[in-house]
Amino acid sequence: MMTTIDRLVERLDGLAPEVALVLGSGLGSLAGEVEHAVRIPYAELPGFPVSGVSGHAGEIVAGSFGGRPVLMLAGRAHYYERGDAAAMRPVIETLAGIGIEKLILTNAAGSLHRKMPPGSVMLVEDHINFSGANPLIGEHDDRRFVGLTEAYDKDLRRALGTAALETGTPLHRGVYMWFSGPSFETPAEIRMARLFGADAVGMSTVPEVILARFCGLRVAACSVVTNFAAGMTGGELSHEETKDMAPVGGARLSAMLRHAFAAGLLDG
Repeated sequence: MMTTIDRLVERLDGLAPEVALVLGSGLGSLAGEVEHAVRIPYAELPGFPVSGVSGHAGEIVAGSFGGRPVLMLAGRAHYYERGDAAAMRPVIETLAGIGIEKLILTNAAGSLHRKMPPGSVMLVEDHINFSGANPLIGEHDDRRFVGLTEAYDKDLRRALGTAALETGTPLHRGVYMWFSGPSFETPAEIRMARLFGADAVGMSTVPEVILARFCGLRVAACSVVTNFAAGMTGGELSHEETKDMAPVGGARLSAMLRHAFAAGLLDG
């Protein structure tokens, strides 16, 4: 019986990327820059989740990006959709199974600092799992005790920092705090997050980082700031604002990533 890994390898037809990207809310346009693209809907891959969130296409796009092979995941499943922190586990395990070594995660996030306005890009240096959920709950052997001291690979972070510098892309650095969603945070929660040392908040990424490290992948993550967090402007937050603002920072992140690939900064 053909496994999901076998099916994906067959569809890739000899393409063997070592780097994969997960595209967050409103960032799916980056997949349009992939040349010689092979598009594979998640629905064709057993075990892959079908996201119910607008702005998430739910397909793999593989081909050439910046002159180098890449596999992009246009869309992700979130914990808040079904209460399953391990919703992306089949995806991450499949990536590891086909030979992916490095995973770059992107997300849309709310900023906790005036100096990091909507449209900014933040390189994630660490995270706070405030949700309390963990995708490895239920594992029955000692592999579940995954170390996260170096969750975000220092060499990949250095490469992305170099790409930002060489493209003139302003790049913030900070801590991402995961809230379960789907409701947005309250002003009191944002004040707490700031006291805890967070710089941005969002509803994804952290479970994927844990799963990727569990599978032995090296990880980096970037947040595109789509809004100031609750209580900072006096206005209410909305998913429409997230989708509207994501392309602004997304264009900056795209330039940075394109250069990172073209210049070979992610090699090795």
